[in-house]
Amino acid sequence: MLPRQLDAVRIARIKAALFVVCLMPLCLLVWRGFNGGLTANPIEFITHTTGWWTLVFVLITLSVTPLRRLLDMPWLLRLRRMLGLYAFFYASLHFLTWLVVDQFFDWGAIVKDIVKRPYITVGFSAFVLLLPLAATSTNAMVRRLGAARWQALHRAVYLIAILGVVHFWWLVKKDIREPLAFATVLAILLGARLVFAWRKRVVAASARAQQT
Repeated sequence: MLPRQLDAVRIARIKAALFVVCLMPLCLLVWRGFNGGLTANPIEFITHTTGWWTLVFVLITLSVTPLRRLLDMPWLLRLRRMLGLYAFFYASLHFLTWLVVDQFFDWGAIVKDIVKRPYITVGFSAFVLLLPLAATSTNAMVRRLGAARWQALHRAVYLIAILGVVHFWWLVKKDIREPLAFATVLAILLGARLVFAWRKRVVAASARAQQT
């Protein structure tokens, strides 16, 4: 098991390795494209694949805080930003595939899809909510907003994750095994946060009681 603390050099090496690993889904997609592996409906395959990996990275990002607390490894938080940006990266590929390749900038059809198809409405809403999170991911923006406001803004990731799972669930309609798996993992991650928050309040209340 990795130690509780890591020096800057080891953190940099882990980040470099993680950067490469996170690119692998895209590399595999490109490889399949050059080798005829995108199925009979390549647009649908690319759209679904990039959407699937978006959800994966959103959930991995949400898992950093619980893992950091359970394993007592504070340095894990230094990987969260990269994972979150990769979630946005794959969400952008997912959105652009639909916007450019599928709809080909047919704005009338795009608006019609967003308004009339609930799963697209939900998915589009999740992507819009991701935009300010990606835009404020830098240290400069944290300083500019202030830690409290920045944290409040980035709590939108919980809603984004829920909307993403609903988007996937409504898309598949009948075979819900995969979205159910995503929903289960999300419920566990959100439940863990509720437990941590409850324990924090209990400890704080106990400390106040001892001071009186």
